[in-house]
Amino acid sequence: MAPQTPGDREKPVLKVLLCSPRGFCAGVVRAIDSVEQALKRYGAPVYVRHEIVHNRYVVESLKAKGAIFVEELDEIPDTDAPVIFSAHGVPKSVPEDARRRNFFALDATCPLVTKVHREAEIHFRRGREIVLIGHAGHPEVVGTLGQLPQGAITLVQTVQEAETFQPRDASKLAYVTQTTLSLDDTADIVAVLKRRFPDIVAPHKEDICYATTNRQEAVKRVAPRVDALVVVGAPNSSNSRRLQEVAERAGCPYSVLVQRAADIDWSRFAGIKTLGVTAGASAPEVLVEEILDAFADRYRLDVETVSGADESGMFFPLPRQLRERASA
Repeated sequence: MAPQTPGDREKPVLKVLLCSPRGFCAGVVRAIDSVEQALKRYGAPVYVRHEIVHNRYVVESLKAKGAIFVEELDEIPDTDAPVIFSAHGVPKSVPEDARRRNFFALDATCPLVTKVHREAEIHFRRGREIVLIGHAGHPEVVGTLGQLPQGAITLVQTVQEAETFQPRDASKLAYVTQTTLSLDDTADIVAVLKRRFPDIVAPHKEDICYATTNRQEAVKRVAPRVDALVVVGAPNSSNSRRLQEVAERAGCPYSVLVQRAADIDWSRFAGIKTLGVTAGASAPEVLVEEILDAFADRYRLDVETVSGADESGMFFPLPRQLRERASA
């Protein structure tokens, strides 16, 4: 944020509650670092299947460095260049296709998403039908569904679907979840499944990732104290959209998801005295600073950080091939 000037004293004061933690999680850092390290070590181009993380600013920054983003592998010509799978995970058919084409593939799937994939495989080997709680069409859900033969996993998106779901054998049932869901929504769906199917097997450890949990809990603390809350993130980012919903449910009169300062509808912030600010797990801190600077142009900011869980110790190593290259 820019230093205040004498003219700032004429601006109305705005109390800003800055949520912590916010922004990048360890899985996002690992995915972005995978692309940047591949570019550094092998040169451009580096191909990336799907957005490496759901943030336009990040994607455009990596494009400027030489990354080429595609939706499917058939868009990539025969090449020796690295081909990277995004943090959201991919169906098993994707790495199989990459092997057939002799691509140098690097898997930047978040380890917490990989954990869900492994859980689903174990349940399948043990003869269980699997319920996946998640949102249809999200890349992470597409990737998880694609780990097993068609019909092995049933997607349940709502409480209503949980009420009407009919398993093949209620005594052989398990559930897994998308990692970026609303804690409260998921709890409601799980409660229905456990009531209807008492023998359903739960994950050994909660599937919703630590970053999603921590950011939602921070928003819950801030939302009742502010007139409005800004979530910095992309509209196709599941965890960012959930933060906006959590803020409204927690008592915030107005919450909005924006990608950049230019997206702000200033008429919706007229007369506010308090503002909450957070960022989804794929939104860089530079965009949070941009949003704060935009408010500082109109208000004299009194910023307080509302701290929750400490994520400073969270770290995921790069894909094996990049680690081996570094050690060599």
